[in-house]
Amino acid sequence: MTAFIISAIAAGGYFGIFLLMALENIFPPIPSEVIMGIGGVLVARGDMQFWPLMIAGTLGCTLGNYAWYWVGDKWGYQRIEPIIEKHGRWITIDFEEIEKAARFFQRHGHWVVLVLRFSPFLRTIISLPAGLAHMSLWRFLLYTTIGAAIWNALLVEGGRRLAPLLEKYENWAGWGIGGMIVALLAWYAWRVATWTPRDERD
Repeated sequence: MTAFIISAIAAGGYFGIFLLMALENIFPPIPSEVIMGIGGVLVARGDMQFWPLMIAGTLGCTLGNYAWYWVGDKWGYQRIEPIIEKHGRWITIDFEEIEKAARFFQRHGHWVVLVLRFSPFLRTIISLPAGLAHMSLWRFLLYTTIGAAIWNALLVEGGRRLAPLLEKYENWAGWGIGGMIVALLAWYAWRVATWTPRDERD
């Protein structure tokens, strides 16, 4: 399984990394830890180069986050709320979560866009409140790019260092990666199944 996943990501090349990272930041069930971690394995094997991988992954991450920022900035609360209330289950986002993230953003300032790039749960959702607050675009892109670059560098380096272990314990590694993907898909399915509109709650 590990060899298949590594081969699939390698076949997509840097453009594939770019697309996967953009999607990961729009649709959370695709984990960046797997994408960039395996990218690091490919660097260790000589199939990819560090800097092109970093550029592709960071640009993809920034683009995915900009998509949410753009929605918040251009649509505003009044247009977003009914859409989230109706279709939130499919992106596993509740409007109450957006409101909480917006309050967190307003309380702590623009720096949270940079800091929360290292949070597995808030790094995507914080882009929407940033847009809703009409944060300066250049500052949003700067903080997002810096945070994404640091996070991606850690993942790539981790994958590079773990590459010898992956080769030595390939079967166990395959089950571990497969288990992570299954767990994320199960979490997504649970979120979809248990999500209810706000007006239907007690």
